[in-house]
Amino acid sequence: MIKSQTKLAMLAAVLTAPIILFPQQTARAAGGGGGGGGGAGSGELYGSSYSTPAPAYPQEKDRKTTHRVKKPAKQSSFDDPAFRDGYRAAYATIYERNDYAAAIEQLHALGRDDQPNVANLIGYSYRKLGDYKQSQVWYERALKADPNHVLTWNYYGLWQIEQGNRDAAQYHLSRIAEICGTSCDEYRSLAAALEKPPGTSLVY
Repeated sequence: MIKSQTKLAMLAAVLTAPIILFPQQTARAAGGGGGGGGGAGSGELYGSSYSTPAPAYPQEKDRKTTHRVKKPAKQSSFDDPAFRDGYRAAYATIYERNDYAAAIEQLHALGRDDQPNVANLIGYSYRKLGDYKQSQVWYERALKADPNHVLTWNYYGLWQIEQGNRDAAQYHLSRIAEICGTSCDEYRSLAAALEKPPGTSLVY
């Protein structure tokens, strides 16, 4: 009698063992997806895998930020106080006193003719003096130093309009749009100049 009861108890234990183990394995598998009550199903597991690329966005931003930090290195001339002061003086000579010949001398004296800001202002000064050949040389030099120098594309576009090259000026406008969009000052001023009737004198 005792033996048969023992056998029955063992048989019951063997038969119920899979039922006990199976829910534990299921719970472990479901819980592996992590996150949130209500029972995790396959949808949540896939949801987790879909969300794994999310950290890539901050990493991309970090990469852009790093790139932006490096960008001023191209303009490292401005880290030199003597250059910075000389450039500001030439800038004032151009825009405050309109003495373009003196500004060209000041800009050459900086010894950085291949710096895009310098070359662009030399080109601008020659244009304001009416020397379009020299102006073109310096605009080209500025763009060779920095193909994305948006102010040169703007000034050179105005040069094109004054020379009657409206199609070329339109190309310059499209390059500005690629670099800084259609809401930046450089785009708006060149677009406004293009809207004026041919032959209109430009004050820029």
